[in-house]
Amino acid sequence: MDQQNLEQISEFEQALQQNLDAKILKAGAVVDGTIVAIHGDVALVDVGGKSEAVLPREELDELGTGDPVEVVVVESGEEIRVSRRLALERKLKEELARAVEEGSPVEGKVVGRRKGGFDITIAGVRGFCPVSQISDRRTEDLDQFLGQSYPFKVLEYSPDDRKLVVSRAALLREEKAKRREETLSHLEPGAVVDGVVRSLTDFGAFVDLGGVDGLVHVTEISRRRVGNPREVLEVGQEVRVKVLEIDFERNRISLSIKQLEADPWEGAEERYTQGAAFEGRIVRKADFGLFVELEPGIDGLLHVSQLPPGMETTDPELEVGETVTGWIRDFDGEHRRIGLSLRPIPSGDPWQRIEMHYQPGQVVKGVVENGASFGVFVELEPGLSGLVPVSELGMGRDVDPKTALKPGTIVHAKVMTVDSERKRISLSIRAFKQDQERSEYSGHMSSQPSEAPTTTVFGERLLKALGKRPE
Repeated sequence: MDQQNLEQISEFEQALQQNLDAKILKAGAVVDGTIVAIHGDVALVDVGGKSEAVLPREELDELGTGDPVEVVVVESGEEIRVSRRLALERKLKEELARAVEEGSPVEGKVVGRRKGGFDITIAGVRGFCPVSQISDRRTEDLDQFLGQSYPFKVLEYSPDDRKLVVSRAALLREEKAKRREETLSHLEPGAVVDGVVRSLTDFGAFVDLGGVDGLVHVTEISRRRVGNPREVLEVGQEVRVKVLEIDFERNRISLSIKQLEADPWEGAEERYTQGAAFEGRIVRKADFGLFVELEPGIDGLLHVSQLPPGMETTDPELEVGETVTGWIRDFDGEHRRIGLSLRPIPSGDPWQRIEMHYQPGQVVKGVVENGASFGVFVELEPGLSGLVPVSELGMGRDVDPKTALKPGTIVHAKVMTVDSERKRISLSIRAFKQDQERSEYSGHMSSQPSEAPTTTVFGERLLKALGKRPE
């Protein structure tokens, strides 16, 4: 190629470059450049033109010499002036428009409050977040959001009207829905998972398992008796729970903390042997007695028949919360029942070889414990009580056994039956009285002259009742 052709090509390239420069550097164009120098209030930016462009130093922020920078041409001519701020605003507008279209989040900061919501700034652009969209949970403390930075979803954006409406709650709900699907995918009855106490009510605790809430009913919080969940749990507390049931139709998940605790009944038979002393706290009252907490998860029943004579469940020392001491009357590990007593402690098992001490027909003396609808309980010795049925009280059919005999009253009765297997002794006050009447009559008759017996109408009836006939 000759020299003339080379010169023509060089002139063509120069003209083409000048045309490109003129096109790129016209006002409003977005160009990439490099900061080559900083002098006073301005910075010089190489944008590929005939000369460096001038950029206000205040728009550099953290940038320095040698850093790349995107700018907008503000003025082209003998002196090229550019703006980084306009480039950032244009880029932000594009991002906001794309965020509206795609639903992608943008980072914003809560800078103030006004009627109905909050002022939000997103890279210098001011927007508005309605108070209902700042969180997915209702809260009275709105000032907690001031000064905080959050990701927001752009609900509406109009650059011409300078209108920007955003929502934080929308993103929170979307994230919660994703976590919910993920959580439910591996959640099943019997699973053990970690959660956080979200709220507390009188009937239980709601636990966030990760986008989905489950309920720990008050009866499933602990093996110990819990009157109110707030006694043992607090909002924000991390807990480990066991899934009991999942009801997808009703959107309910039942959880338990109690079932992950050690079973207190394991080895309880060794700790609560018959005849051993106990100390416990009264936790509940019933018509038939008092429930006493011996340890968390284990309650014993103090039946009214095991109160000392004259003591009633309404006495101040037997109020809920009071501490009582006594002895273990019986232990039933299969049915998880423990019988308690405040009466004197027996020296041994009174039911052992019971037939040698109590036989049918024997007359015994005891102390009235209490009455029930079916009869009266009488203590024969510590740890051993018998029952006098209503029909054996000898007081008539209309008598109320609950009030017929005052607790603590000493009575005599006749042993009717002894059942060692069921640990029951049946007594009769009526039979004892009849025997007494017979004995008195026999004694009276033996003291009278035999040659001149006299019989009254009453005497004849009595003899007939005794199976004897007057001569």
